Amino acid sequence: MVVTMRWLTPEQAIVATQVTSRFPFNHGAPIHIGDPAKIGADLKHPLFGPPVESIPAEFVPVFWACGVTPQAAAEAAEVELMITHAPAHSFITDLKADQFCIP
Repeated sequence: MVVTMRWLTPEQAIVATQVTSRFPFNHGAPIHIGDPAKIGADLKHPLFGPPVESIPAEFVPVFWACGVTPQAAAEAAEVELMITHAPAHSFITDLKADQFCIP
């Protein structure tokens, strides 16, 4: 599983968990809060993006499942065609799907 991480205070982590757990069909609640090594994450050598240089003492790392996970699985399976997003580059809109004109 590919994850994204945000530094939050313990209080913010509680609120973020309460808010995001209401949206299981999006990223949902965090999958882990705390020691990155417990989920096999290496902040000095991430799979995507730059390494984390220092860990702020007053914050905890909070991890969410990432939409790059199915992309990584599809790449490993060597599928011929896939439509996806680039890590850290998603499109967000307030338009509903039926408002798009699809030829």
